[in-house]
Amino acid sequence: MNPRYAKAMLLLCLFATGTEAVSARVPLPGIWQQSNLTVKGKVKDVNGNSLPGVTVLVKDTKKGTTSDEKGNFTLTDVKKDAVLVFQYIGFDPQEVKLEGRTSVNMVLKENQKTLDEYVVVGYGTQKKVTKTGAVSSVKGAELQQSPNVNISNSLVGRIPGIIAVNNSGEPGNDGSRIFIRGRSTLGNSSPLVVIDGFPRDGFERMNPNDIESVSILKDAAAAIYGSRAANGVILVTTKRGKGGKPTLSYGFNQSFVTPTRLPKMADAPTYARVVNEILQYGGDKPRYTEEQIRKFGDGTDPWLYPNTNWYDAAIKKTSLQNRHDLSLSGGTEKMSYYISLGSLYQDGIYKKSATNYRQQNVRANLDAVVTDNIRLRFDLAGRLENKSYPPRSASSIFRSLMRGRPTENAIWPNGMPGPDIEYGDNPVVTSTNEIGYTNDKNYVVNGTFVAVVNIPWVQGLFVDGSFAYDQNFQFYKSFVKPWTLYTLDANSTDHKLNPAIRGVSAPQLNESFSSNRLSTVNVKVNYVRAFGKHNLSSFFAVEQSTFKGDNFSASRRYFISDALDQLFAGGDKEKNNDGGGFEYARRNFFGRVSYNYKETYLFDFNARYDGSQIFPAGRRYGFFPGASAGWVISNEPFWKRNIRRLDYFKIRASYGQMGNDQVNPFQYLSTYGFSSSGVMFGGDLNKSIYQLRSPNEAITWEVANNYDIGIEAKILGDKLAFEGDYFLTRRSNILVPRGQSMPVYTGMTLPDENIGRVENKGFEVVLSHKNDIRKFHYEIIGTLTHAQNKILFWDEAPGVPSWQQNTGKQIGAPLYYKAIGIYKSEEEVKNSVHLGGARAGDIIFEDVNNDNVIDDLDRVRMDRTENPTWIFGLTMVAKFKNFDFTMLWQGATGASQYLRTESGLIGNFPMAIVQDRWTADNTNADWPRAYDRDREYWVSRQNTFWYWNTNYMRLKTLDIGYNIPSAICKRVGLQNFRVYVSGQNLVTIDKVKIFDPEAPSGSGQYYPQTKIYNVGLNITF
Repeated sequence: MNPRYAKAMLLLCLFATGTEAVSARVPLPGIWQQSNLTVKGKVKDVNGNSLPGVTVLVKDTKKGTTSDEKGNFTLTDVKKDAVLVFQYIGFDPQEVKLEGRTSVNMVLKENQKTLDEYVVVGYGTQKKVTKTGAVSSVKGAELQQSPNVNISNSLVGRIPGIIAVNNSGEPGNDGSRIFIRGRSTLGNSSPLVVIDGFPRDGFERMNPNDIESVSILKDAAAAIYGSRAANGVILVTTKRGKGGKPTLSYGFNQSFVTPTRLPKMADAPTYARVVNEILQYGGDKPRYTEEQIRKFGDGTDPWLYPNTNWYDAAIKKTSLQNRHDLSLSGGTEKMSYYISLGSLYQDGIYKKSATNYRQQNVRANLDAVVTDNIRLRFDLAGRLENKSYPPRSASSIFRSLMRGRPTENAIWPNGMPGPDIEYGDNPVVTSTNEIGYTNDKNYVVNGTFVAVVNIPWVQGLFVDGSFAYDQNFQFYKSFVKPWTLYTLDANSTDHKLNPAIRGVSAPQLNESFSSNRLSTVNVKVNYVRAFGKHNLSSFFAVEQSTFKGDNFSASRRYFISDALDQLFAGGDKEKNNDGGGFEYARRNFFGRVSYNYKETYLFDFNARYDGSQIFPAGRRYGFFPGASAGWVISNEPFWKRNIRRLDYFKIRASYGQMGNDQVNPFQYLSTYGFSSSGVMFGGDLNKSIYQLRSPNEAITWEVANNYDIGIEAKILGDKLAFEGDYFLTRRSNILVPRGQSMPVYTGMTLPDENIGRVENKGFEVVLSHKNDIRKFHYEIIGTLTHAQNKILFWDEAPGVPSWQQNTGKQIGAPLYYKAIGIYKSEEEVKNSVHLGGARAGDIIFEDVNNDNVIDDLDRVRMDRTENPTWIFGLTMVAKFKNFDFTMLWQGATGASQYLRTESGLIGNFPMAIVQDRWTADNTNADWPRAYDRDREYWVSRQNTFWYWNTNYMRLKTLDIGYNIPSAICKRVGLQNFRVYVSGQNLVTIDKVKIFDPEAPSGSGQYYPQTKIYNVGLNITF
């Protein structure tokens, strides 16, 4: 069935359980004394599906009824010339004259504009025209256009205010770090995620086909979540059942995955020449002769003179990813349901990969009308996440790939694996199950029960109670066994290979098990009422939650055989076990009052009184208010008379105070731990106890004061729309240690104190245009977000020069020497201020303080970090007849990343670095001379030469679909049949070139981001 129909039913469910609009029950019309005509009929949508719950009114009277679960309705005592009015949320209202008829069948058409009029906010929904806060949303249908299996990778560029960085494409660990309006704290900056009304983990792994919408609360609108809302709130709403006959939907897609970018490493001849240069710089003899270098290049002797591409040896050209989804929805006027099943598989990019991710998920959302005054909602969701990896980490494998010398064999010509780089690391083998396995299973169950009770004797008053219970079990098992690698026998003339055991000397096993339980209960008293042109919506709630967990781990070594991977089979020597647990609790009181007059003068106030055991008694509760107001100026008579082309114009402003308690708990207590050493009594070792930290009994919340002012405008109906916000956040009471100003010789370790202060400000813009040209529909949506923070107070060390201070710079701004070029000649070295041992081909450091000495005082605090300060997106949508097209371009600027490879005699170089390196014959090179790891000062001392500008633009998503004509679908019993092709990260434009621009800081030793080519189909029965 058409998803818009589902959205209409979703809104009905939301109104039944939320705090807005129609949460209060509207009394059903009574039975009137029959006269004139009795009219019967049926209401359907354009696809022929029955529509239950449609309001059928007799125009200019109080008579009316609603259609039943089959779409049938009956009206008695209707005049022959009466006009019937059919109304249903999400559909255009229709009028029909009876003209004496007793039977009327009506077909209602969807009205997408009505569906789009509402947005999900904290603990309810609001009309977009009456919202006063900075709330942005995206529909689940838009997220489904991306073939990503991780939802966090589908938000950036679509929603203003979202800043995201994706550092890895490894299956199971491929999520983005998300910031809402950037970073505003020195600590944890992760937003709060609320799924169907309750804070929950697992957003990244949700099935996108189950998501109805995602809303982002960015200002005072988030204050309703109090102490956990300072970093913003992500609200996720899942799909609910729709009335009518059961609708079965099936979706399948098959993806072909490749890395967005792998570094092109130097070939064997180039690397051999670089090695000779490095040795010569150190005063040693060259290692390779010209004849040997020639043999590396011509491939005449692959046994002794290989030309190995380690990435080609270990990485597949294409890996696979697929998803199956099945859902069933339907219902009657008394009961509706949405049930879904899903399965996905994601393979790693290694050849014979031990890395993969599998997930199965199930969801059942049920809604029931028990009586006219009681409604129930029951949700149950389950998910099994199964991550499989080799015991060697991805960073270890890619370190070996980066360091793999092209002059050595990864695989011998006879197919046997070559020798290790060091410590048994040959990525051709360590990326497979030959070395054992690591399996990480996570079982998740989320349950929700909600009851809504209308108070019939007080119009607009209703009470709802909710209970949520989340349980997860995680089982981790890692079994490592020895593996065999082969070296060439130097004394053999027939290429004899000598096997050798690498890695561990005997199998070893580590296992752990954890169980976490989160239960939340809340009770809300709601009052929703319209008094003429005055509209009031309010609620007050009490909430209590507890979070408990237990964990256990054990390990054994010295297994006799790798045939049995169970703990009991391991040796008793050096066996170990450990365990622990935790318990947290929260108690909260919160509420909201929303008022508007004629949907023109708007006001919202919400507040939360939060309590958490993280802080000491007397400081456990914090009060977090938020207020916002708006004025729809375009509703004023003077505007309508004088400004006709600008159909809608609203200004709004907000102030909210929120908290952040994502800090280490119990810092007000002296805590102790057991040391690994101790005292011997008899033959037993008794562990000693030592103090972990000094207490701070004054510890309390971080406090964020958020200010926002915004405007919304529409021209020519909604053909051209604009929304813009300016925001300012001042965060205080940030927990940081006062360690910089404390002399080291004191030996004191101070506790964290609420002394840090940060300011974050910026703006957001959304500009959209949509139009219809005959049968051609198109939309263009542009989003722009700018957010930049600076530290207002940081405990600086005494005497630090201004250019090195953290104060006034961005959070996480690094300290580097300023590179200003490459010495072209020895003459340039002599005529400059330089470090000892500098020579032609080295990187030039600036003498920042002009003291004619290059030392640590010449380091400069950068005002760029790995997190972008500008995010933009451009979405283009087009529909023509049965074809549809969506393209999303997304970009980021303002970020830089420190990337320097671990190269030299220890391992290979990226070709770009050595292809245009400085030599005596190439003095105008873009890259310095050949170097060995960190032997040179300009490698060991971090400097801006390696601080890459990571600005980029991507073709983030491309989706092209075709809907089989409805006439053909009906012949074979289908409602809809769509086939499509799509892609993710198809094009990347940047200056980095060697690595992906979102590569993590370091040596390029990371699992790369992925490019996805996808084909799929959706069938609705």
